[in-house]
Amino acid sequence: MAYEVRGVVARGKGQPVTVETIVVPDPGPGEAVVDVQACGVCHTDLHYREGGINDDFPFLLGHEAAGVVAAIGDGVTNVAVGDYVVLNWRAVCGECRACRKGQLQYCFNTHNAAQKMTLADGTELSPALGIGAFAEKTLVHSGQCTKVDPAAPPTAAGLLGCGVMAGVGAAINTGAVQRGETVAVFGCGGVGDAAIAGAKLAGASTIIAVDISDQKLEWARRFGATHTVNSAGTDPVEAIKALTSGFGVDVAIDAVGHPKVFEQAFYARDLAGRVVMVGVPTPGMEITLPAIEIFGRGGAVKSSWYGDCLPSRDFPMLVDLYLQGRFDLDAFVSETIGLDDVEQAFEKMHKGEVLRSVVVF
Repeated sequence: MAYEVRGVVARGKGQPVTVETIVVPDPGPGEAVVDVQACGVCHTDLHYREGGINDDFPFLLGHEAAGVVAAIGDGVTNVAVGDYVVLNWRAVCGECRACRKGQLQYCFNTHNAAQKMTLADGTELSPALGIGAFAEKTLVHSGQCTKVDPAAPPTAAGLLGCGVMAGVGAAINTGAVQRGETVAVFGCGGVGDAAIAGAKLAGASTIIAVDISDQKLEWARRFGATHTVNSAGTDPVEAIKALTSGFGVDVAIDAVGHPKVFEQAFYARDLAGRVVMVGVPTPGMEITLPAIEIFGRGGAVKSSWYGDCLPSRDFPMLVDLYLQGRFDLDAFVSETIGLDDVEQAFEKMHKGEVLRSVVVF
């Protein structure tokens, strides 16, 4: 029997979202239906609404979520009805060339549900990142469900589904920050602040936050930034060098995804340092750098996909750190809202007024 629930839909490029009736089918083989308890409003959802991902409208938005498994299809063994899960968009296939090399965090053929959720009139929906969690229930592949300790509230645990994991992973997994190293993070929204928190967890000695907003720089200090630079009126590269004895940082993380910011991160690192791009650029953006600078500085230039995470490993670990009081997920939650408030939450996010608005069901 199919379920009829309320969900947030983007019908066309740049159009305000609407709350509509969504039809969620019973799970088929390998699938699960999840009762969504909370879902963060992530910038990627706004990218979908603006047509910045693709044009497969209408979209069922939402992907940064936690909830409880309500039903499972044939062959599902990794979760059971009643399990408390965080949803992920890296359900590894185990068979692609990355998985066969033992690099599951790079899986090139991640699983999604085979069936489609629809509008009441039968129009098929494209779920954001294969999840579509701005809905009271959603249909996913069972591999998109990662069991975590139910002691963690869904408003906190759900954030691991995207932005927080992307930032923490950019520092710990992609950037491989080591004890005593120096780190600069460019862009102090949710992902950037998570990268700062990740650098702190890894034992970085100096963590420099860079943004054009004093409010965001104040938030960054709460997550572990030891120094801040407002790049609206200060050259961040020179400021970072001044804070690191003229050398630059060991790891520079671009959490914005803009060519100018990436260039600043590139030049703000020490020789043999690492540059990590975790901010998502738009398709038309281009980066131009002198080849001799790329060669002469050594080190590594990396992009970070989902914080190069493995959900089955990283989500439970970060929830445990949260429950131990060592990783403050609650600090990312600026407000809790209802489904009808998502459009307003997009505006607040665009203006930099919130780290995360979280829809609570």
